[in-house]
Amino acid sequence: MLDVSEEQISKIGDVLKDENRPLKERFRALFTLRNIGGPKAVDAINVAFADPSALLKHELAYCLGQMQDKCAINVLVKVLEDTNQEPMVRHEAAEALGAIGSKETLDILRTYLTDPIVEVKETCELALERIQWLHGGESIESLSQNIYNSVDPAPPASTTDVTELRQILLNPDVTLFNRYRAMFSLRNINSKESIAALCEALKHGSALFKHEIAFVLGQLQDTNTVPHLTESLRDVQENEMVRHECAEALGAIATQECLEVLQEYLKDSKRVVKESCEIALDMCEYENSPEFQYANTLKVA
Repeated sequence: MLDVSEEQISKIGDVLKDENRPLKERFRALFTLRNIGGPKAVDAINVAFADPSALLKHELAYCLGQMQDKCAINVLVKVLEDTNQEPMVRHEAAEALGAIGSKETLDILRTYLTDPIVEVKETCELALERIQWLHGGESIESLSQNIYNSVDPAPPASTTDVTELRQILLNPDVTLFNRYRAMFSLRNINSKESIAALCEALKHGSALFKHEIAFVLGQLQDTNTVPHLTESLRDVQENEMVRHECAEALGAIATQECLEVLQEYLKDSKRVVKESCEIALDMCEYENSPEFQYANTLKVA
């Protein structure tokens, strides 16, 4: 946790909740609060869940999960319970509870295993399995290393055989948790063959599964994935949750081709896709700049 005054946190929170500010500024404020951490930062993030932007609220929940602070549990449970929130926001709240990994959330997650929203139901399944895995005693040291500084919704699989992992990844009869484990192993391997398997998976499975594939491809930042991400972004029949994640992945890769594709969709009919392109273009600007850290609102707070 960074040594930051309450006054500074309050000012950054004011940027985050100000609907008149450009969305990219608010995102940078959010990620600054995530980096600061602690109860005051959690409180500042919580206030913004009243915002009309599903994309922003989705990222609020994501950041709370990545912070892994138990003081965020009550906030996230309320978001999950709120059926007026958009499905992608409730899904992210459930995933964040899994990321925090506290046994105290097992019962609430079980409550939503029959949720009518498939993305919410599947995420609660994953979160439950992750928490049970965390407390199950499997040795983390024996698994492949995650160098991406993210708290993943599942651990990597125990095998590193790309052919075997691809078969698991693409098999709809395998549990979603184990397919996710294969996904993260393939990411960690980061070879031409493992990346090809992940790209193939972008056309398989549920919206939740494909959106996580897109997220992983963004982490890898491999230019060979750009045609696959672009194809899914351009597919207006694809779930907006998948298209939004493809846009953000293109922003992370940040080539000139990515920039041009993102600019095409700045006026997309789906608000979450349009806003994702705005944020992705800001990420492109960062990736092609000398800035050390993407979000540092402390400089202006």
